[in-house]
Amino acid sequence: LNITQNFDQWANIRPVKFLPGVVSPLRKADDTELDWVVVREHSEGEYAGLGGRNLSGRGPGNEVALQTALFTEKGCERIMRFAFDLARTRRVKKVSSVTKSNAQQYGMVLWDEVFKRVALDYPDVATESVLVDAMSAKFILHPEDLSVVVASNLNADILSDLGSALAGSLGVAASANLNPERRFPSMFEPVHGSAPDIAGQGISNPIGAIASAALMLDHFGLHEQARRVEAAIETATGSGVRTRDIGGTATTEQVADAVIAALAPALATA
Repeated sequence: LNITQNFDQWANIRPVKFLPGVVSPLRKADDTELDWVVVREHSEGEYAGLGGRNLSGRGPGNEVALQTALFTEKGCERIMRFAFDLARTRRVKKVSSVTKSNAQQYGMVLWDEVFKRVALDYPDVATESVLVDAMSAKFILHPEDLSVVVASNLNADILSDLGSALAGSLGVAASANLNPERRFPSMFEPVHGSAPDIAGQGISNPIGAIASAALMLDHFGLHEQARRVEAAIETATGSGVRTRDIGGTATTEQVADAVIAALAPALATA
């Protein structure tokens, strides 16, 4: 969070992709083309770091802690415009806004109001506003209806991890932390943590990291190269070269080698 906030990487994107050969717990993934992206407001909201604790002033058993969410009109508007602009580049031009405004009546209501206003500038993009609990169910029951999902820091954090699990594993999930104005560096990383418990065993899944590199290429405007990397990943998983978290027996190195081999023809003609 310190890196993303200090470099004003206010837009976080996490694609949810279903790869060939990777079994999903979703039955619809067997015969339906599923592909959506979660857009996360990454500079404020529930992770703004505002609040505090009062221990000594109240005595044992009476401590109070406050964790305050911060929503600004500027922060809401810029992430929503980012989501709408992204939706315009996709096959299905739709943005789903996620809140809990029926229970959080200040910040989330502001979010809803800004979303409705911004949507007027994008008449070609379909919209919906969904409560976060209902959206969690929609991820499972009607994922074919999703394209771009925009949500606050906490809600998008949770939903994107759910999406990754539905796609087979956190190990295949990529993310981009963007400063869209390019005043500061952007950062690209797999969604999963450092997993020190499996370090050095050769069993970690490299796909999330490789797919994050594809997002970086997109950010640099190298869209054709990004598609080649994504196609190479699909070739590798579709041919059965998969780590054990997604039902295979391959090592980290073997998966990486398979992706490189799939890229080789494209590199030879580049």
